Amino acid sequence: MRTERLTVVVTRRLPEPVETRMKELFDVELRDPDAPMSREELAAAMRRADVLVPTITDHIDATLLAQAGERLKLIANYGAGVDNIDVSTARQRGILVSNTPGVLTEDTADMTMALMLAVIRRIPEGLAVMQSGQWQGWSPTGFLGGRIGGRRLGILGMGRIGQAVARRASAFGMQIHYNNRKRLRPETEAALEATWWESLDQMVARMDVLSINCPHTPSTFHLMNARRLKLMKPSAVIINTSRGEVIDENALTRMLRAGELGGAGLDVYEHGTDINPRLKELPNVVLLPHMGSATLEGRIEMGEKVIINIKTFADGHRPPDQVVPGML
Repeated sequence: MRTERLTVVVTRRLPEPVETRMKELFDVELRDPDAPMSREELAAAMRRADVLVPTITDHIDATLLAQAGERLKLIANYGAGVDNIDVSTARQRGILVSNTPGVLTEDTADMTMALMLAVIRRIPEGLAVMQSGQWQGWSPTGFLGGRIGGRRLGILGMGRIGQAVARRASAFGMQIHYNNRKRLRPETEAALEATWWESLDQMVARMDVLSINCPHTPSTFHLMNARRLKLMKPSAVIINTSRGEVIDENALTRMLRAGELGGAGLDVYEHGTDINPRLKELPNVVLLPHMGSATLEGRIEMGEKVIINIKTFADGHRPPDQVVPGML
């Protein structure tokens, strides 16, 4: 067991309770400006750290890993996804990678429902009118949206978050359908009252709302491409709180502008902050700045998982949330 304190470098500002606890346990370098490190700063941090704590805004590829020092033995990612890290190359260099799975399930599912309601009930349009002072009073035909009860919800990716969305949507009276790499166990499927579709094409053609809840992998890149988007009903709404790369954003924008889709609620984007400007002009589109996991409770729990991973590693054991290449 190691007795000296590990040198830990954190790449972004974290909630104060997390930073304070890290300071108590490790020889930690905290980040003062809340801005992503440059590649040069990341490379320097990886040379002087035993443990690096990056976030999803830090893209640690093979070129960057080649510049890591011999000291770096653990990348304890502050986040559930690890598509920002070349896990295979890290492992080849003897660097373990851990993440924080399961923490943000409920928060992300809440945001999925919030976006669904916002789009279908036209909440941002009503808010804009109120804030501009243009509201002239109630009207029988003003801001008519739709009910979500009775609509068919197709969930693309029925992992922890997808199942949490299903439970919430069911309480709203929606009919639950899903497509997943593997079918759920019969008892889980029965508890969720969910209908499984082996064919994604067949499912999306019949849904009123489609919720994207699958990770970004080579096999899910542009899974919702132009051809598949055209299968959807012209009145259908698409919600994405997962990864922007799953949807062909340009194709989605073209269809929304042409009236070939009913609306969209997006919290993630294919090119990060570089969002298609035409997407921002549409009244039936709700755009959020990657807020799906943004609760104080969730972010503190993420930090606690990072600390447990580092502390377990420091004690000479495998981090409980170690990511194994090939099993992402």
